[in-house]
Amino acid sequence: MIPVTKTFFPPLENYSIQLERIWKNEWLTNRGELVKELEQNLKNYLKVPNIICTTNGTLPLQIALKVLAGAGEVITTPFSYVATTAAIVWENCTPVFVDIHPEYFTIDETKIEAAITEKTTAILATHVFGNPCNVKEINKIANKHNLKIIYDAAHCFGVNYEGQSIFKYGDISTCSFHATKLFHTGEGGAIFCNDEELNNILYYSHNFGHNGPHDFHGVGINAKMSELQAAMGLSVLPYMVKINASRKNVINYYDSQLAFTKIRKMKIREGTSWNYSYYPIVFENEKDLEKTLRILNHNKIFPRRYFYPSLNTLNYVEVGIMRQSEMISKSILCLPLYAQIQIEVLEEIVNIINKID
Repeated sequence: MIPVTKTFFPPLENYSIQLERIWKNEWLTNRGELVKELEQNLKNYLKVPNIICTTNGTLPLQIALKVLAGAGEVITTPFSYVATTAAIVWENCTPVFVDIHPEYFTIDETKIEAAITEKTTAILATHVFGNPCNVKEINKIANKHNLKIIYDAAHCFGVNYEGQSIFKYGDISTCSFHATKLFHTGEGGAIFCNDEELNNILYYSHNFGHNGPHDFHGVGINAKMSELQAAMGLSVLPYMVKINASRKNVINYYDSQLAFTKIRKMKIREGTSWNYSYYPIVFENEKDLEKTLRILNHNKIFPRRYFYPSLNTLNYVEVGIMRQSEMISKSILCLPLYAQIQIEVLEEIVNIINKID
């Protein structure tokens, strides 16, 4: 079976070395030695001023919304993983959807201002498949209307935009370190923030609000990463150059061998140093997608329909038609992409797709 992705497993002996440190320290959670080391290593690797590692990638969104959105209206994208919208609703905010750009698949910044009301408190946009939003224009809009910016950057590990980490844009950025992601800790995530004062609020918010053992800054939740998760991250991080190179080779193969007569690619925003995280293709219609998917599945190849359905169609939101998002979500397919995939598999995938009639 060929899945859409496979988790990268570092050599077992490398992970075992990190586990031995945990057993020696007899410390499993509550920000132990390995979590702190991982945070420092990631700051160095990503060239960011602050990072708070978390136990998953959804809690950072919830914390960001709790701190910045104030139960108001949050302008967001209908084309993202369900966690983006679910976090907004979970935090008693109201999602206000803005349609997406037909080529970049990110929120259409030209439509944001029309969606702003007196109840709007924040913009929560997703850098889709590691492709940056138009961060400059969104920043101008946010400044003009005194709004906060949260970026769901779950797919963005290692992405740079105009010479700096994508995590340095907006008031808060979040990332996922789930097992399916480029860099992973098995399950995990992170919060990024440039502002020191805001970063302090995020820090205590992810740790029950603690200010020492017997005092509290304010309300908080438990989003702390465990030492076991950090051990995996410390074992995976040294292999990122190798992982990226392998994934780039896969993408180069797809680019050179797919016919692109009845499919098209996502356009990467200019100024982006991309991370090769996903390979989405868009069919002319849903019928062609479904036909191709059936043939691929019959051959034990299982790409995935990211992101389907369009989030404005969820049964717990109320919103009108989002034409671009709905159309693309019905016709987009992410092809298998992982470091260990074999050339014979890529050839089979390409041959099936190129025979679409």
